[in-house]
Amino acid sequence: MGRSRYKIYEPTHPHFLTCTVLHWLPLFTNQESVQIILDSLTHLQKSDNMTLFSYVILENHLHLVASSDDIGKTMQKFKSYTAYELLKLLEKNNATTLLKQFSFHKKAHRKENTYQLWEEGFHPKLIQSEKMMFEKINYIHQNPVKRGYVDEAEHWRYSSARDYSGIDGLLEVERLW
Repeated sequence: MGRSRYKIYEPTHPHFLTCTVLHWLPLFTNQESVQIILDSLTHLQKSDNMTLFSYVILENHLHLVASSDDIGKTMQKFKSYTAYELLKLLEKNNATTLLKQFSFHKKAHRKENTYQLWEEGFHPKLIQSEKMMFEKINYIHQNPVKRGYVDEAEHWRYSSARDYSGIDGLLEVERLW
């Protein structure tokens, strides 16, 4: 996990996780970029035994409640792969303004890379009770509502709120824990 003050003591237990685009830059504003996130999560569900209990993807960050065989390693794989693929997409689409910002705002100690896409860490918070699980799932689902993007949580396409409303979502979600 690097320099993060957040520690993972129970790597196989569900955690509330947040991944933020560097400097809160709006990266997930088109279907192509979001699809990279969805594809990566789907892959990790198979390869790392990742279980998604809840998720939301907004324009500059995402939240998950998830578990895996080792959630720290799984999230490192997720961020590494998605950063590589998203930067490749930005270069393909000639998104020079975003690329310049990812270069300008990268941390000084990241000398081996031209760009930094994600803020460091993913702020893991161990889900310690059923009450906490419900609170975090509700927080995740209400995020686009609080931002004024939709009136009802299940109207946000890139969220597991649909699954919890009986509508098939975009990712496999475990609703029983």
